[in-house]
Amino acid sequence: MLRNPIHLLGDSARCIDPDVTARGQNACPMSHDAAVAARRHLLLRLGSGTAALAFAALFSPRLSGDTRRTAAVGFDEYPFKLGVASGQPRPVSIVIWTRLAPAPMQPLGGLPPSPIAVRWEVAEDLAFAKPVRHGVVEALPEHAHSVHVHVSGLSPSREYFYRFMSGDAVSPIGRTRTAPAVDAGVARVRLALASCQHYEYGHYAVHREIATRDLDCVLFVGDYIYENNLSPLLAMRPHEGPPPRSLEDYRRRHAHYKLDADLRAAHAAHPWILTWDDHEVLNDYAADHGSELDHPGFIERRIAAYKAYFEHLPFSPLQLPEGQHMRLHDRYSFGRLIDLWVLDGRQYRSNQACNDAAHSGGRILSSQQCAQLGDTARSVFGAGQERWLTQGLAASTRRWKLLGQGSQMSPSGLDTPMGRTIYTDSWDGYPQARERLLRSLADARLGNVTCLGGDVHRHVAAPLRVVPNDERSPAVASEFVTSSITSRGLSEAANLALRWSNPDLLHARSDERGYALIDVTPERLHCEFRAAAFPVAHAARLHSQASFVVESGHAGPLRA
Repeated sequence: MLRNPIHLLGDSARCIDPDVTARGQNACPMSHDAAVAARRHLLLRLGSGTAALAFAALFSPRLSGDTRRTAAVGFDEYPFKLGVASGQPRPVSIVIWTRLAPAPMQPLGGLPPSPIAVRWEVAEDLAFAKPVRHGVVEALPEHAHSVHVHVSGLSPSREYFYRFMSGDAVSPIGRTRTAPAVDAGVARVRLALASCQHYEYGHYAVHREIATRDLDCVLFVGDYIYENNLSPLLAMRPHEGPPPRSLEDYRRRHAHYKLDADLRAAHAAHPWILTWDDHEVLNDYAADHGSELDHPGFIERRIAAYKAYFEHLPFSPLQLPEGQHMRLHDRYSFGRLIDLWVLDGRQYRSNQACNDAAHSGGRILSSQQCAQLGDTARSVFGAGQERWLTQGLAASTRRWKLLGQGSQMSPSGLDTPMGRTIYTDSWDGYPQARERLLRSLADARLGNVTCLGGDVHRHVAAPLRVVPNDERSPAVASEFVTSSITSRGLSEAANLALRWSNPDLLHARSDERGYALIDVTPERLHCEFRAAAFPVAHAARLHSQASFVVESGHAGPLRA
């Protein structure tokens, strides 16, 4: 029987028997001490590296109820090699994911082009003695036999465990957690902020640590995969093939990343909330503009990339892309403590400034030589998403308002003898959109707004002002940007020039890789920048690079 616990999760599926209430739904939860012990035991296993998810072998694969839909299925190889994942934590629901792929590098994961029944279970305990939900879905070939299940009817602020079964194969066990009730007083929420995990630049020791931390969720803000390939001389570990263009190409690239044990462990340990940046499709793309000179065919490439992205991550089945579009921006609440807006800075973005008709993508230019930078119609989020965000911020009654988006909002240009130069794909290339957002915060007198970003491969702490780098313009919000999981950063000489040109940057380091640990209480938001040397070795251990705090009612980070 195929009980080998290798893990990886998948994509969308049609629900046959969704959200069926299982026996014991109203059973008493485990004691606090037992819950803590179980969580610690699970996190240590998830973080131990190679095939850490041995849970499927620890517990009986025999299932309660009618299993005839799955019993007839047989696999020559273990089908859950890509693991399991959960995401989108709400007070009474969670999304769980897996993908059947016994041969992940082959078309359709080595499976025939027909539906396959998959049973899922959610329980209050690691041994599944207290089940709360179960059901059966069909993993469909048109979605690469991936499974997305929106599990509802759960309890707020509760730890749950989940697994999938097909035939006699049992997936690894994942751990997840629901959000607090919307009106609950919450003492603390902990997030891991991460982005930019170019597989070729190093190993995922950062994910190994994330897997072992006590977190409410992981916030991943872009560049989950990289579509480009490094020179063989620079790659610590090569990609599986040439740069992807077709749907099967992007599926192979996602599966290649998911075969990393540490990435799978981080997914299995915590629920994730995700948004994308550019490398999930193509470097520096903007809406329907690819960064290639031959952009005929870019829309087809974007359609393929969006589809594969959805198929390999824990998104709601309702987010299945429709053609070239996928609704990604969303809002999450954690009791009365936090409103978190997760924003899409690529799908609706205006093309980069001062590009000619045959070119798109970012480039370095003098801000004085590009009149288009003053165009107030240009946007990073698009007009509709901007309205949605500003209206939501104005109406929010939560203590803290967090914005998760793909890049650094604070200034990052360089002062030179020829004037100030900027990179047009950064927020400096959209100055009117940045000012519009920050002025809306000032006009509405909104407090405790913190922007959480990625993309730039450096840890950054900065105040956000309507007029950047001008101390006469008061801070209206705070910003923390995470370094990359693996991707290379600026040279130290370039980073010194960056800090010298931008006094708003209280902290900016590009030499180390890592993530940001965000710890929020009613009184303050604390950010610890965790870091490891570049390139990240397989056995690397992280240290604390710097810590900052934002006090409630006072915009702008302070050194902790």
